[in-house]
Amino acid sequence: MAQQATVTLKRTPLYEAHRAAGAKLIEFGGWEMPVQYTGILEEHKAVRSAVGLFDISHMGEIEIKGPRALEVVQRLTTNDAAKLAVNQVQYAALCYPHGGIVDDLTVYRLGPEHFFFCVNAANIEKDSQWILQHAQGQAEISNISAQVAQLAVQGPHAQATLQAICDIQLDALPYYWAAHGYVQGVEALISRTGYTGEDGFELYCPASQGPELWTALLQAGQPHGIKPIGLGARDTLRLEMAYALYGNDITAETTPLQAGLGWIVKLQKGEFIGREALLQERATGVQRKLMGFELIDRGVARSHYGILAEGQRVGEVTSGTMSPSLNKAIGLGYIRAEYAKVGTEISIDIRGKLAQARVTRTPFYPSHVRKA
Repeated sequence: MAQQATVTLKRTPLYEAHRAAGAKLIEFGGWEMPVQYTGILEEHKAVRSAVGLFDISHMGEIEIKGPRALEVVQRLTTNDAAKLAVNQVQYAALCYPHGGIVDDLTVYRLGPEHFFFCVNAANIEKDSQWILQHAQGQAEISNISAQVAQLAVQGPHAQATLQAICDIQLDALPYYWAAHGYVQGVEALISRTGYTGEDGFELYCPASQGPELWTALLQAGQPHGIKPIGLGARDTLRLEMAYALYGNDITAETTPLQAGLGWIVKLQKGEFIGREALLQERATGVQRKLMGFELIDRGVARSHYGILAEGQRVGEVTSGTMSPSLNKAIGLGYIRAEYAKVGTEISIDIRGKLAQARVTRTPFYPSHVRKA
């Protein structure tokens, strides 16, 4: 009998630090990553009330440089990168010609002719090939993912933690802006961004210095109750904010308009990949919408569970959890447009048993990001 080939999982530069901390490790998007350290509930609450430290080095980083870099970025992304000042950050999507999502990403403008994409871990190779193909040789494209470690410091005490060992004035760094600086002597790109709904920062540094930066941040955060945070709490935190997760809530089969991301689709900016399909969808109206819901009955909704209304299946759950902050079951799912109105009573098919639920506004939990 032939033996199955074993898949070698990729590891971040922080892998040994996670093992030393007693993290429970799982496979995620081809990576061996910590799902939790002391427990998802405890870690979630640490980010909401104090400060948490995340290893997000599995994320990808792709640079686009050259005199025509802006032109290339505009053709690739749905948002309007021409509006970015140097060191400003933007949320955007890459789309297929049919309007489906290749990936969602953050776009950094680091210079007049220098852009930087942060993309999802499972999509690094796919995105790199897509960008290379559609750049058409008009810009220098570099996948620098293996050279970069990325950490996130998130929570009400994130700024106090980072400021203690950082040489730039963080008060002067607005939401969705970045700056170059040194953190405990480690050169880093520091951006006021995150995936938790709390104030916080994402730091990019050379991969070899990732462990040094991790240790320094844990030490600096000790007076503020810092904890290392795994993927489990990262998921409950982002779901309370109704932030989309690629592969669950957004895919090649979903469009930004269906996903409630119309605000990152700038149809008036000129041509970009997917524009014609999105123009047509906007004109005809979306047939389904990604909506938040809360369960009224007991139970937890999971991905792919059916959503029913008036005795018929009208959608499907994409993400669901028991919210640690709200102590109730919440979820996201695509629902036929006529049933997607806030307040609509629906049912979730939980393994053959129907649980009553209600379409609700999102985010489920109030955001505390510093917009000013």
